[in-house]
Amino acid sequence: MSSDRVPAPALPVVWRPKTGRIVAYGLATVIMIGAVIMAIFLPPPFTIFDKLGVVALAGLVAWVLHLLGRCRVEADERGITLVNGLRVHRYEWAEVISVTLVEGEPWAKVDFSDGMTIGAMGLQGSEKTRTVLQVRELAALIEERGEADESR
Repeated sequence: MSSDRVPAPALPVVWRPKTGRIVAYGLATVIMIGAVIMAIFLPPPFTIFDKLGVVALAGLVAWVLHLLGRCRVEADERGITLVNGLRVHRYEWAEVISVTLVEGEPWAKVDFSDGMTIGAMGLQGSEKTRTVLQVRELAALIEERGEADESR
């Protein structure tokens, strides 16, 4: 188990998925450019309202992709912040118990002293080796700063 340990990183630190961000923002850009081009070249009988509707729908899809692309885990001197699709969770170090990444799960999970377990979408299991290192870094911070169970 000692070979699994990594040193705690310097604070503040932000962990975010690389591939997920590239896909989300790349796709949002392609969709928006495509919608604008389509709106420009839509022939009559399409009205300006139809064209604006196409761009607005693309904007809605791009906004949803932004929600997925913004996911991250931030750690600072006071605690951690989990930025997921629609919610942002802020916890002090004393409230954080552990972080786990089970093979095959879409993202890591963080356990808290109030009994809650929250998925950390910023630590995505699809990025295997990179995410394992990030989870180990966060675990080292939790062990160093949190009130994790030391009997493990």
